[in-house]
Amino acid sequence: MRGIFHLIGLVLLGGVVIGAVALYSYASHLDGVIRTQFEGKRWALPARVYASPLEAFAGMNLKPGQFATELNALLYRETSADEGPGTVVRRGDSFELTTRGFAFWDGTESPRHLRVSFDGSKLSSIEALDGQPAPGLLRLEPIEIAGIYPAHHEDRILVRRSDLPQGLVDALTAIEDRSFFEHFGIDFKGVIRATVVNMRAGRTVQGASTLTQQLVKNFFLSSERTFSRKLNEMLMAVLIEWHYSKDEILEAYSNEIYLGQDGARAVHGFGLAARFYFDRPLGELELPQMALLAGLVKGPSYYDPRRHPERALERRNLVLDAMAEQGKLTPGQLAAAKAAPLGVSERGQSGGLTRYPIFIDLVQRQLRESYREEDLTSEGLRIFTTLDPRVQADAEDSIVSMLPQLEKSRRMKADTLQGAAVVVRPDNGEVMALVGGRDVRLAGFNRILDARRPAGSLLKPAVYLAALEDPQQFTLATSIPDQPFTWHLPGGGGDWSPRNYEKNFRGRVILRYALAHSMNVPTAWIAKQIGMDRVVDILHRLGARQDLKPYPALVLGAADLSPFEIAQMYQTLASGGYRAPLRAIREVTAQDGKPLTRYPLEIEQVVQPGPAYLVVNAMQAVVREGTATAVYRTLDRKLNLAGKTGTTDDLRDSWFGGFSGNLMTLVWVGRDDNRPTGLTGANGALRVWIDMMNKFNLEPVEMAQPQDVQMASIDPGSGGLADGNCGRALSLPFISGSAPRALAPCHAGYVPPEGYDAAPGDAGDGTEAPAAQEPRSREKPAEPAPATDSIGDFFKRLMQ
Repeated sequence: MRGIFHLIGLVLLGGVVIGAVALYSYASHLDGVIRTQFEGKRWALPARVYASPLEAFAGMNLKPGQFATELNALLYRETSADEGPGTVVRRGDSFELTTRGFAFWDGTESPRHLRVSFDGSKLSSIEALDGQPAPGLLRLEPIEIAGIYPAHHEDRILVRRSDLPQGLVDALTAIEDRSFFEHFGIDFKGVIRATVVNMRAGRTVQGASTLTQQLVKNFFLSSERTFSRKLNEMLMAVLIEWHYSKDEILEAYSNEIYLGQDGARAVHGFGLAARFYFDRPLGELELPQMALLAGLVKGPSYYDPRRHPERALERRNLVLDAMAEQGKLTPGQLAAAKAAPLGVSERGQSGGLTRYPIFIDLVQRQLRESYREEDLTSEGLRIFTTLDPRVQADAEDSIVSMLPQLEKSRRMKADTLQGAAVVVRPDNGEVMALVGGRDVRLAGFNRILDARRPAGSLLKPAVYLAALEDPQQFTLATSIPDQPFTWHLPGGGGDWSPRNYEKNFRGRVILRYALAHSMNVPTAWIAKQIGMDRVVDILHRLGARQDLKPYPALVLGAADLSPFEIAQMYQTLASGGYRAPLRAIREVTAQDGKPLTRYPLEIEQVVQPGPAYLVVNAMQAVVREGTATAVYRTLDRKLNLAGKTGTTDDLRDSWFGGFSGNLMTLVWVGRDDNRPTGLTGANGALRVWIDMMNKFNLEPVEMAQPQDVQMASIDPGSGGLADGNCGRALSLPFISGSAPRALAPCHAGYVPPEGYDAAPGDAGDGTEAPAAQEPRSREKPAEPAPATDSIGDFFKRLMQ
């Protein structure tokens, strides 16, 4: 018998030993898993995308309402007295605020207590209220406009243990794990207490999992309710407590816990939950709001404060009662906190999508030139963009409000028209705003980047620019025939006879007039003289990327280009011939603020200053006296704006591209089904452009006159030199040595050809005028032109 018991003892001992070895091996395996994940990269962090920060200075054109809108977008709270970072006190046109500070790509801005005052539409002063020197430039933190999420759509804003408000820690431990700072991962007292409570209630009303166990379940395990999973949870909780401090565990828990659903985006961690529910950073929450977040841990969907406010309020108050029970709140604090409203923001569900889908599409395309997809969705990159939220909002408002007006003017069915707009800084190519349609939040087909539409007359400035690059042949005053002609296409391509939009002809006009009035026949005649290869070359230099064929119809806009390409071309024109690739990104930094790939300003001179200066002068004539004169019915003529209307065949596309000194704006209006709209560039896109530019803070076009450009007074009818006798003379720029020497018929020294009977109105009305002539001495009159002078000789002299 003793032998049998001995044998049983050995078997049991062996089983214990084997079990211990197995348990040790399994625990070692779990320990390796825990340490690998806890000491490596714990989460896939989305890239954060920021708008351009507001940079304000004394004397800046900025209205108090615009400044207030910016602060509201940054979630500043208006209070009656300074309450620290993120608060503002407004007194009329004066704002006392404490900024939050921010880690920019070029350094960290510390929080400042400042007074910002306005005088009318200008920022008048920035004063320091914190004892430090007043900043010459106030740079607010940028607005976060998007995230680029990992495949599982988790999102979180990481917080450090030091960032967790004590009130939140007290609320969390009071309701979820009151012995958190005492136990070693498992709270046996809590298990016994919960068992008793549940038995008395006859159902499960209280859990016994510690915060450490909850972290294990969320971080490592599935949510299945099995005995083996529970054993794993308990063992791993002990191992985590063995290796890591309570502060490290609390920090991990606070970043991992699931707290809600924003459409397809899962909201994890208290950092993001504070913004999602209250539109505030975590550090700016008040006690009742912290208690609500702690209460949501038990069931974010069941206690969702937007869908079930009564449940959420009851749960929040339960948390406050638990805090008071444990001595964390006084009776007065408890009563005040329970009397407070939930304070949840009223914003609707966004699904984690950006408010600017078209712009973010451009950002992602430009990012992919430098980063892999996994870098963008896991490394927590911080992407600083060029988007100006104020300009974007104004551009959106114009598209949304003006399209119905255009539909009404043409008696169209509602929602027939679509529109698009690009707003760019001419000097550096930064894209300040993109509007891809009347539904500004709709992601999908990107009309700005992917739509290819006939460009119409927007290409004409390129034709005239190509001609003006040869000043010995063409100037702004060169007389151009506006008469029927046929272009015989090489290689059996047939014949092409261009026609003007009005179906009439003016005889002859000067080059500047032809562009200002968007005349087709003179444009085609110029292209025939200089050759289509030069036209294609200048279009590519300006920024067109398409493989353009040198067909004559190209000069009248028979080329399908995206609005983005055309905007690039007009940026080059607006900058005086310096092409800066349109960019949506300024800088990219790592999560810790370390600068990564830089996006430096790249400028290439593709057109000489002289010809560029001349074509801008002609584009200013478009606005002052040509097809876009409606601009100055509302905008100040002192702005010296420049632009060009564009209309395509059968009135399918309406365009306008134009610029001030600080903004280049392109607008397209049309239909997605490509049917006619009945709108020209002047009565369609131009109306939207005017409405948009009226909302912006504009600076005048003040291009420096190049050294090789000189001014001369010209008669607009004949293109000859004018003097005081010419009442409608124009002062035009010319490349040095190219100004006309022939005298205009209105010039005091002009001698008309024999047999010519001058009539009033011959000069300056855009119709055929008598030839200008070389200056002649007043003391010794020149001999009259021979009677045999042919009309061909007459025009040859006129072209000199």
